[in-house]
Amino acid sequence: MASIIVTSGEQTGDYYPLGHRTNVIGRDEAVPIQILDNMVSRKHMQIRFDKDTNRHYALDMRSKHGVFVNYKKITQETPLIDGDQILVGQTGLLFTEKDFDDRESALSHFKKVGERARPTRIE
Repeated sequence: MASIIVTSGEQTGDYYPLGHRTNVIGRDEAVPIQILDNMVSRKHMQIRFDKDTNRHYALDMRSKHGVFVNYKKITQETPLIDGDQILVGQTGLLFTEKDFDDRESALSHFKKVGERARPTRIE
């Protein structure tokens, strides 16, 4: 379905399948995607799947330092497309619409993504 790959920071190379559920990303150990970064809030952002539009959306959960999608700070729920770069704290994430069987497949995709990145336009 879709995945998040950590592209920079202490957890570079980690990947998380998103599925159709709502995923919270933050520093808290109770969230589905924990990012160990002092600049990340306990509950920093949310990625939600909308079955009506068949898309994933990013939402800043009132984090102290904000959420950036393709280098632009988001202030409302923002649709994501394959190849979008997300910054939370000092940690970079890559959103991809692909699922992976293992970590090696995810890393292989990450290495190729620069060749065909299509970032989201935020208006």
